[in-house]
Amino acid sequence: MERHDRTPVATFFAESAIAPAEPIVLGEAAAHHARVKRLAIGDPVVVTNGAGTRGVGEIAALDRQRLTVRIGPTTEIPRPSPIHLCAPVADRDRMLWLAEKATELGVASWRAVRFRRSMSVSPRGEGSAFTEKVRARMQSALEQSGGAWMPEILPDVPVDSLTLGDEQMGMLLDAGGEPIGELAPQSPLREPLVLIGPEGGIEPAERERLLAAGWVPVRLAPATLRFETAGIAALAVLRASSLRTTGDMHG
Repeated sequence: MERHDRTPVATFFAESAIAPAEPIVLGEAAAHHARVKRLAIGDPVVVTNGAGTRGVGEIAALDRQRLTVRIGPTTEIPRPSPIHLCAPVADRDRMLWLAEKATELGVASWRAVRFRRSMSVSPRGEGSAFTEKVRARMQSALEQSGGAWMPEILPDVPVDSLTLGDEQMGMLLDAGGEPIGELAPQSPLREPLVLIGPEGGIEPAERERLLAAGWVPVRLAPATLRFETAGIAALAVLRASSLRTTGDMHG
């Protein structure tokens, strides 16, 4: 007899629909993860598809190539209030770390932006192969955090091609801006879009074009932060603000 009253011991990501009483077959990576965690048939687990559905189930089969989970009850998790992130093309390991933490904080979308100073970084995170690394890191973060929504990964763009949607409030992280905590509650109906500059800072001409396009400079601290620190700090402030105003971030 199946039991779903025990605390799940792991979460797995599945790029498929999740339905009660239906088996989910996961691949070699999930099977390896289950073996590393010393999971066994009958252990309770959670499966998330990154599109708002989480299912609680039990391991039905496990070998070196696949993990099969028999799904029991499922839950539809509302999407958190949208917060979008534009990260600089920069050191690839630090970009991956930022992508991981941004996923844990429930960012809605991720876009890498090429600044002039991005081109002096090596090794930098760009290209289709790196995008797949970002996706894999986000999936892992979703599993570790028990989240229900994967960020949308948007195509890389040069900073001159970056645009703001009518529903978005562009926030340019800048030491000369107003405190981000004061700006965030002022536009609750617009979706924050955070833009982080590259290592070495945004060049004056790039900054002027962004300000002319409607981006608002905001600051986080009296000191200059590394780009990944700035990104996480900004997202944390904005997510905390959304919790106060809407009570979102189920999980």
